[in-house]
Amino acid sequence: MFQNLFKRKQSQKRRVAIIGLDCAAPQLVFERWADELPNLTALRNSGLYGELESVIPAITVPAWSCMMSSKDPGTLGVYGFRNRKDHSYNGLTVANSDAIHEPRLWDILSKHDKHSIVLGVPGTYPPSPIKGEMVSCFLTPSTESEYTYPSSLKQDIASWVRNYMTDVKGFRTENKQWLLDQLREMTRKRFEVARQLLTTRPSWDFFMMVEIGVDRMHHAFWKDMDSTHRDHDPNSPFKEAIREYYHLIDHEIGTLLPLFDSDTSVFVVSDHGAKKMDGGICINEWLIREGYLVLTEPPDTSKGVVKFEELKVDWGKTRVWGDGGYYGRLFINLKDREPQGTVEPAGFDSLRAELIQKLEALGDENGQPIDTRCFTPEAIYQNSRGVAPDILVYFGNLAWRSIGTVGWNSIHVFENDTGPDDANHAQQGMFIYHDPRHDFGGQCLEGLKLMQIAPTVLQLFDIPVPFDMQKPAIETVQKV
Repeated sequence: MFQNLFKRKQSQKRRVAIIGLDCAAPQLVFERWADELPNLTALRNSGLYGELESVIPAITVPAWSCMMSSKDPGTLGVYGFRNRKDHSYNGLTVANSDAIHEPRLWDILSKHDKHSIVLGVPGTYPPSPIKGEMVSCFLTPSTESEYTYPSSLKQDIASWVRNYMTDVKGFRTENKQWLLDQLREMTRKRFEVARQLLTTRPSWDFFMMVEIGVDRMHHAFWKDMDSTHRDHDPNSPFKEAIREYYHLIDHEIGTLLPLFDSDTSVFVVSDHGAKKMDGGICINEWLIREGYLVLTEPPDTSKGVVKFEELKVDWGKTRVWGDGGYYGRLFINLKDREPQGTVEPAGFDSLRAELIQKLEALGDENGQPIDTRCFTPEAIYQNSRGVAPDILVYFGNLAWRSIGTVGWNSIHVFENDTGPDDANHAQQGMFIYHDPRHDFGGQCLEGLKLMQIAPTVLQLFDIPVPFDMQKPAIETVQKV
């Protein structure tokens, strides 16, 4: 990919900065609004850019940790925000930083005596000791918790900005104006903290921040922007909300660039992209209708749809159950693995193949194909640690989400069971690389992968890349 492109002199103080924009969509940055984003476009026009293929699943947790460790979700044993902690039927756990047992970029850099500033990177709560500073991510319960390393950094942040925000709590809301105001405020505060850290910690070698607000904007306002969305209202007062937010992001990035010297390589990346959401597939409703999931009694829907954990499942007759989210997860009730397993190991492969065939043939509400794609962990991961789904499902190739609740009386629905949501994630995120000492003329690269970022940064620092990481995006760095 970047082979032989880099010809530079040995630097006395190599620095690398990564600006992460969670969910930033390449079609918006590179095409639709390129002329309106002067800072991002200037970085792109003098550098290298392209789409950045995410991992499967293409979601915030675990994608950023995959990027920073160069390990796939199976190797990390993290398949989403919530994961099965064991093979019981009700053992779910949230994947915070304690779930990540592989070293991430700042861990490796600390061992090489490099000073890192890490701000808002998903998967960093609770924060861990590093050589440098860490401000944890959207998983932080509140800023009353110990969300920084060192802990004294909390006081510094409180003096820089009032009421620092790690996320907008309750962002799934119909109160759109409140949400928009909150997201703008959060973003301004995050970049102010970034500026303060860059100026008050001048000895830094590696800087990385992630702004989660882009993701929240897409999920909340995509239908207002996208005329092809089934719920689009051309008269919406929020039709320019995402566009104006991208303007804000570009402006804030512009305030960071003067703080990077001529020895600072700059990346702007996203963990995945975004696309409109056409609807939801009620995976457990479908499994019930197909006879794979059996209940001892119908769910009580008098108060609305019912969460899976509240269903009365007949595990002695159930062969398969599923989980909701931006992608679908199916688990086979395997004998000698699950407590009341019903599927003989000899029948596992045939049942899974049957499920995949049916799921990929499942169309939209009118029976039209939607291009659903199914994956098995052994086909896409080097390892499958923890409790991996037996099937991972991209309904409509991520144009439809997976709905885990029951009681809809339909397989296809057009609202989200976790709150208002207009968008799903796309497999392709964005990548920009800028070297202030070399003009690449805006070359567009193909085939870039998210797990190549960490080894590329190590190579820029002339640090050996661990054997179990992916190949760097830069195959050869020539120094002259």
